Amino acid sequence: MEPNNDYLTANKALWNKRTDIHVNSAFYDVPGFLAGNNSLKEIELSLLGDMANTNLLHLQCHFGQDTLSLARMGAQVTGVDLSDTAIAQANALAAQMQLAKQARFVCCDVYNAPAHINDRFDTVFTSYGTIGWLPDLHKWAEVIGHFLKPGGHFVMADFHPVVWMFDDYFKTVAYSYFNTEALIEETTGTYTDRNSNIKSTSYSWNHPLSDIITTLTAQGLQLQVFREFDYSPYNCFNNTIEKNGRFYIQGMEGKLPMVYAFKFFKPL
Repeated sequence: MEPNNDYLTANKALWNKRTDIHVNSAFYDVPGFLAGNNSLKEIELSLLGDMANTNLLHLQCHFGQDTLSLARMGAQVTGVDLSDTAIAQANALAAQMQLAKQARFVCCDVYNAPAHINDRFDTVFTSYGTIGWLPDLHKWAEVIGHFLKPGGHFVMADFHPVVWMFDDYFKTVAYSYFNTEALIEETTGTYTDRNSNIKSTSYSWNHPLSDIITTLTAQGLQLQVFREFDYSPYNCFNNTIEKNGRFYIQGMEGKLPMVYAFKFFKPL
């Protein structure tokens, strides 16, 4: 299912273009973040718990807002992302926020992270729109197992794979729930600005929940918490309506799983 390394080159170019737009978008609200807003959502905060004096690895961290929010909460954090533009922005934010000692950022492919980082971590974390860019979940789970200390936790929140079955306007089921093939598409714009003129090729994969969970349990991790939600905490889809800060697909309110979250434990 992996199209050699073409997907890495294409997706890195895509996220480099997106980062320049995202940093200046209302969606990410960097001024509000610098003023003290926590970018993390209640879904993941409820699973992360007290971050004081913990060592945390954040995989696919984009330009670092969630990573730096965790540093503000008392964690020593390492953020990893494929996009060098995103990592440069993350380092600039860390310096501006005087968090450079609490947060470091590494630019590399997730699968190659063990070649770039020597530490082990109390918590490994990833969230929202991450594993869909990865073709092989077995390799991904091996990376998590490699970095996680015995007694540590892996926490993840992401958009539900059922969401990715639909076309962009949620009118038809256009894609398989299962990881049958790479989805190679020509994309225009980005979720923070659909009218943006950026154009790129993207490679993505849909991963069913069974694959996600079993690749992690194969690493000896134990599932402690699993939750599903009928809303998105982000307004990043078409045809949404908002109720009390939660976003639903219009006409499917309460019917469509939009987000899942879980917490795994690595036994001692």
